[in-house]
Order: sequence, then structure tokens, then C-alpha cells
Amino acid sequence: MRTLALLIALFGFNMLNAQPDWLYIEEEEDDYKGPEWVQKNKVALDISEAVFVNWNEGGTNSISGLVDVKSVVNYSDKYYVWNNDAHLRYGLNMQEEREARKTDDLFELNSNLGYTPNEDSDWFYMARLNFRTQLSNGYNYPNKDNPISKFMAPGYLFFGGGMEYGKNKKNLSLYFSPLTLKATFVFDETLANSGAFGVTPAVFDDQGNVITPGEQIRREFGVLLTNTYKRKLVKNIEVTNQLSLYSDYINNFGNVDIDWRLDFDFKVNSFVRANFGTHLRYDDDIKTLEETDVEGEFDEAGAKVQWKQFLGVGVAFDF
Repeated sequence: MRTLALLIALFGFNMLNAQPDWLYIEEEEDDYKGPEWVQKNKVALDISEAVFVNWNEGGTNSISGLVDVKSVVNYSDKYYVWNNDAHLRYGLNMQEEREARKTDDLFELNSNLGYTPNEDSDWFYMARLNFRTQLSNGYNYPNKDNPISKFMAPGYLFFGGGMEYGKNKKNLSLYFSPLTLKATFVFDETLANSGAFGVTPAVFDDQGNVITPGEQIRREFGVLLTNTYKRKLVKNIEVTNQLSLYSDYINNFGNVDIDWRLDFDFKVNSFVRANFGTHLRYDDDIKTLEETDVEGEFDEAGAKVQWKQFLGVGVAFDF
């Protein structure tokens, strides 16, 4: 994964520096207006459906919905910035003669506090906190008897300090933290005992009884590099690139955890919009399992790249 992480980092860096002539350039005001609090809220709803009546090619009636809620509260003055946001996404898909299935589930909080001793500097001393989890159980469908994830199983907390370059902090930031705490929470006994999401598994006797319960918190200290960049491609199309690279000092330093999102937002008018995005993850602590020749037994197959792609059309309200 080191090669993949390097390629992704280079891609993000090239995006920062590539400015083709056809890109839409939005004028920005640089004049300082004094201490300022800014709050923005956004609620979006995407719905898609398919209905078939005597359709000779066949098909299954279905409906999908996704709710996306985000609230942002930011403060800035000559020397300080304090950016905070809360993000909630939840999606369901329902098909004829099949139970409802989750398609998306995210609850995330971010708080970033920065200080610069020179108001003309583009560098900030920055402290960052990120927390994320999910709201409901996740399953390896069609098996709904054994959840593979739950609320706070996993939950992730990142907290650290470093330096951030942000000439325009609304659209560009490059953050480096040489010391960041990463905590993984698995507050479910069954999942913790199985060693899910990298926590230490339980110790069992020959009869399968638990001798030592599995740990529910895994702590890591490492280096974190993030890059966020927003840009309008044309007047009604905005692209957002978000990249996070993390490596633990103690456990296999140099093996990089990757979280990379690339989103395109298409604005039709004040309310109607479409979005297309991809989300790639790799975490060396999240192992996969493969079936063995013995029924009901599995072997650990190591970590694998996780990837999600989504396309939605719906309505959005900003307030």
C-alpha cells in the first residue's frame, strides 16, 4: 500500500497545482472584515425508483433514498480560525419481496483550531479532532443474523496537532501532523471478541469459552497528512478532493492507511442538484476472512482496498 499511497498523494498534489485555462475562476475577497462567525446548514434528499408493469425484459420494482445533512459553524479573525462541522448521511434501498437494505451510513464530527502569529502568513499552527461512526447495524447481505458492524463498532477518533498551509482556507488546505492519536472503538462484545477492526481478540479455551474478553479500544500514535481542495470546474460544477494518509509509529510504521474522496457537485438551480463521487479506503487493521474446506471456519485473508461509488439526483436546501 505504500506505492498506492504515494500515487494518491501525487495525484492530490497535481490537482492543487493544475489550473487549466478552461477552469472557472471565482473572484475572492481578501480584505479583512474583522472577527466573523459564519454558520451554514444544508439538507439534501436524493430519491430514485424503478417500476415495471408487464415489462417483457423483466425487472424488479425498487426505490432508494438518501438523506444528507450537514451543519458548519466557523470563526475567523486576523490570527485565529476555528472550523466546526457535523455531517449525517443515511441511505436505504427497498426492492420488491426483499427487506430494506442500508446503502450509506455516516455520522461525523470535525473541529479544527488554528493560530498564525503573522496575519500575512499562509501557515497555521493547527489542532484537529475528527470523530466518525455509523448509526445502525451493518450486514453482509442476505445474512441478517450476524451484524458485521454497529453503532460505535467501529467508531474512530483522530486527535493531534501540526502545521497547516491554507492560503485560502475555504478552498485549500494541506495539513501535516507528526503526532496524531487514532483510537478505534468496538463497543460490541461479539465483535470485540472476534478481533474486528484491529482490536485485540478474546482468548478462548478448548470448549469455546471466553478466558480473556476482547479489547474494545485500540490506540495508535502516528503521523497524519491530509489534503482538501475545492474548485469550480465551470459555473455550476464544483469538485472536492479530500485525502487522508496515516501511518502508526509502533505497529508496522510505513504501512499507510488511506481515506480518499473525490466528489463532483452539479447544481441545476437553487434547489435541484446532482452529485457523483467515489470513496476509497484502506486500513491494514481491518482484515477480511475467507472460507475454508471446513464448514463454518474461516482463515484471515489480510486487509483489502475498500471502494464505493455513488450517483444521486435530488433536492437540496441551504440555510
